[in-house]
Amino acid sequence: MFNHSQSHQQAAGTKIIFITGGVVSSLGKGIASASIGTLLTNAGFKVSIMKLDPYINVDPGTLSPYEHGEVFVTADGAETDLDLGHYERFMGIELSQRNNSTSGSVYSTVIHKERKGEYLGNTVQVIPHITDEIKRRIYEAAAGNQILLVEIGGTVGDIESLPFLEAVRQLRIEKGAQNTLSVHLTLVPFIASSEEFKSKPTQRSVRELSALGIQPDFILCRSQERLPEAMRHKIALFTNSTLESIISMIDVKNVYSIPLLLNQQRLGQMILERLALPVPDTIDLAEWERVVALEAEATKPLTVGFVGKYTTYADAYKSINEALRHAGWQHGAKVKIEYFAAEDFEKHGLDALAKVDAILVPGGFGARGTEGMLMAIKHAREHGIPCLGICFGMQLMVIEYARSVLNWQGANSTELDPDTPYPVVMWSEKRRHDEANLAEETLGGSMRLGKHRCHITANSLLERCYQDSECAERYRHRYEVNNQFLPQLEAHGLLVSGRSAEDLAMVVELANHPWFLGCQFHPEFTSNPRHGHPLFNNFIAAALKKSAADR
Repeated sequence: MFNHSQSHQQAAGTKIIFITGGVVSSLGKGIASASIGTLLTNAGFKVSIMKLDPYINVDPGTLSPYEHGEVFVTADGAETDLDLGHYERFMGIELSQRNNSTSGSVYSTVIHKERKGEYLGNTVQVIPHITDEIKRRIYEAAAGNQILLVEIGGTVGDIESLPFLEAVRQLRIEKGAQNTLSVHLTLVPFIASSEEFKSKPTQRSVRELSALGIQPDFILCRSQERLPEAMRHKIALFTNSTLESIISMIDVKNVYSIPLLLNQQRLGQMILERLALPVPDTIDLAEWERVVALEAEATKPLTVGFVGKYTTYADAYKSINEALRHAGWQHGAKVKIEYFAAEDFEKHGLDALAKVDAILVPGGFGARGTEGMLMAIKHAREHGIPCLGICFGMQLMVIEYARSVLNWQGANSTELDPDTPYPVVMWSEKRRHDEANLAEETLGGSMRLGKHRCHITANSLLERCYQDSECAERYRHRYEVNNQFLPQLEAHGLLVSGRSAEDLAMVVELANHPWFLGCQFHPEFTSNPRHGHPLFNNFIAAALKKSAADR
């Protein structure tokens, strides 16, 4: 039997909304969840949101970006699914480790308890032990909020998600009809040859969910365009739903218009009615109308050359892509991102960079493509092209400067070359000692993670960006710039403009360059569509200046 813990008691008054997906994956369940959260937040409620992922990995930290897209990092240092980035950007809230759980982490906790004898010799099973742990985590995330949204990863019918859906079924019974809600996102395909929408996939998906004991209260229908009324009637009839609960979620050019689309159909008010909560006559989405207007009015052409390792899969850099767009909107710029596989530069040279207005080198791990990134950084430095290096990109900026300006041949990171004669980037001995037990056994969790403060040097580009003497940003890295070489690097013009509390170099820049800055942290994680981010905003402003000068 589920243990009624303190978090369960604290969450007793919290309404919980479950969001599931059917038919196919990649329908935009994360965007839909974030948009619903935006409606309810703007209706005046304290709302939180969590993601339950069915995969067996404990977290996505060791997953290839090609497998699962970017790894988003929360302020408290959790490596999470990229959907948490959508949640934070849309809802304007700061999430934590308790807002993302995987099957791997759930099973790991249950097995750990079993090994400690906490189940008193009972046979440990999916029901009740796994489902109880899932419910415990949901109640923990719900505590202290009026409404909690819970997105279930994967697609209904996947074997991996069955324990999560069973936990949802149980929890809906425990909490009661007015305290929980089910929202199901499905695909309604349009068949061009017959020029008609097809509802059968949605019917089957809802039937499969209902067979698991969960009848959806609302069905979000992803389609190319708004569904005809006759199709909405048909879906309602065959899914045991009311007409008003069939919501069109059409394809849009700008995902930030989704809250406006759902608000036009009064989804926020209908959800509040079903949950027996106060219902406002209107939900104020003026800030979202402004965001959509900014995007529509952004017409100045601007091209950013994105030089990375995983450029064939845009979701690998989801937050950076969004941060560039956000910053462009603040300056009326329509940012076009040109993706360049760094390895191609090693084979074919840098001619492809001739028409970019700025260059961005993102984070990454491993040696593949690093020489191409170094070539791009050198090109930007020598030709006065605005250049932003993030995490690994910042480390490569230091390596390139050591090689080209100080003529330290073979300068490198010990990650890439353990025998380098000039280890200008290395895994610091102090951190290696502190993390030795963990680092020797596993890669997961062996990095500097989460939000840390950075002290800013006066009269620097970094200070002009932040307009402050310090900033607090999120990190995800193992290696640091080696303090042993900093005096020589700084003597030759490389300015360390941001330092950690341990006096490690967190930001480097060049004073005699239009805009050349590398940061060890990930500023993209705290960018949002309303205001952008200070570093990206300044970077795009510099790129626009260069673009105007080149005309």
